[in-house]
Amino acid sequence: MEVEEESEAGGRNFRSGICGEGAHSLGFLVAKPWGDSEKYDFVLDAGSKLWRVQLKSTEVVHARGYEIQPIYSVYGKGKAGYTAEEIDALVVHIQPCDVWYVIPVEAFAGCKNLRFYPDVECKCARWESYREAWHLLRG
Repeated sequence: MEVEEESEAGGRNFRSGICGEGAHSLGFLVAKPWGDSEKYDFVLDAGSKLWRVQLKSTEVVHARGYEIQPIYSVYGKGKAGYTAEEIDALVVHIQPCDVWYVIPVEAFAGCKNLRFYPDVECKCARWESYREAWHLLRG
């Protein structure tokens, strides 16, 4: 799969390029916002709806799982969590397993950390129902 070059700002273009290419291969039209001021990384066009999607990825294991924080920094104010006014869904890529989670913003509202267990049997695997759940963005 052809992807964009990694940027100097932590690889954001590379990660959103991979996700955009993957979403396109699943039949979505993909658009990226101009600049870097929106809370979402790209827009998926599912035909009947446009979805504002934020991408997070990780490759670091923490307490047997992969963890991300669904937050962003606000200059001079610290960190804030994503809201339904800012994004529609969070797409999480677990790099070592090449696994994707597609989570509507309402599902993780108020959560400070999300932990994923794609390669471990775990009773607390709260997000497994969202694994490869691209169908949630179809309508």
